[in-house]
Amino acid sequence: MLHPSYSELMAVANGDIEEGEQPVVQSRYSIVKAAAARAKQIIDARSIQERIAKNPDKENPLVMTKEEKKKIKLGEELIDNAQDIKPLSVAVAEMYAGKVKIVGSGGESSQQ
Repeated sequence: MLHPSYSELMAVANGDIEEGEQPVVQSRYSIVKAAAARAKQIIDARSIQERIAKNPDKENPLVMTKEEKKKIKLGEELIDNAQDIKPLSVAVAEMYAGKVKIVGSGGESSQQ
């Protein structure tokens, strides 16, 4: 990955902090962990949508569980034309665009 760089992603992630506060992202590891977590959400949503789309029985459509509906909601791509882009690239683009924020010390991501 050449662009955006880790330092650019860290600058975006820490852009909302007040002067004197400790930055949310202090290492490359936090960026990698958050991007991987977001990519996993996208992968989960895509796999559920693919399974439903491949259902051969149109008269008896598959019923989604509450957990599957939640996964689809969490995994919605937040950038345009993301269906043809790999999930990790989508996650990085969303982070760089400020559509996903890193929260907490664990590097989890949160949609805006």
